[in-house]
Amino acid sequence: MLAIIKTGGKQYIVKPGDKLKVEKLDKKEGEAFYFSDVLLVEKNKKIEIGTPLVKAEVQAKVVSHGKGDKIIVYKYKPKKRESRKIGHRQPYTEIEIIGIK
Repeated sequence: MLAIIKTGGKQYIVKPGDKLKVEKLDKKEGEAFYFSDVLLVEKNKKIEIGTPLVKAEVQAKVVSHGKGDKIIVYKYKPKKRESRKIGHRQPYTEIEIIGIK
């Protein structure tokens, strides 16, 4: 069983038991919820493609929240003695896929 879901402006291929990091969601740790934006479902070697969505739900559970690795952004303007160094850590939510309905 396989599905493609859309969350945070990105698409993910998921199957039951997968753990993945997605853009931060407003859910508490341990909370179970459903993804309703399902684009494709593969069940018993039959593929159902949505136009644009399939009538299916993917159940997931929040494992943890966190921040990604730091990315350094350095801006520099030549001949002006002007520079700026900025760091950024993108927040994420780690989820575990429980099942596909």
